Amino acid sequence: MFGNLGQLMNLVKNAGAIKQGMQEMNTRLEALRIEGEAGGGQVRATVNGKGDLASIRIDPQLVAAGDVEMLEDLCVAAVRSAVTRSREEVQKEMQALTGGMSLPGMDKLFGGGQ
Repeated sequence: MFGNLGQLMNLVKNAGAIKQGMQEMNTRLEALRIEGEAGGGQVRATVNGKGDLASIRIDPQLVAAGDVEMLEDLCVAAVRSAVTRSREEVQKEMQALTGGMSLPGMDKLFGGGQ
C-alpha cells in the first residue's frame, strides 16, 4: 500500500519540473505522426500522438473496385490501428515522465484514454 509513497512524494516535490515536462510531452505528442494500416497497406491512417486523425491514404485500386462497405471497414481498421499505436506512445511518454509510476487518469490528459 505504501510502496509508492516515496515516489509520490518525489512527484509532489518536483511538481514544477513535472508540469514543464508535461507541457513538453504535449508538444512532442502533437508533432508525432503515427501510422496504422489495414488491407495489407491499401488503407493507411495517420494520427498524432494525441490520437487526432491527420490523414487517410487509400490505394486508388481499392476505390476502383467499388466495394464501399469494405473500404469503410478498412478505413475504420486503419484508424483504430493508428490510435492504438498512439495510445502506446502516450503510455511510454507517461512512464518516462513519472519515472515508471502509474498515475491513474494521466493518460487522458494527452488523448491516450479516449
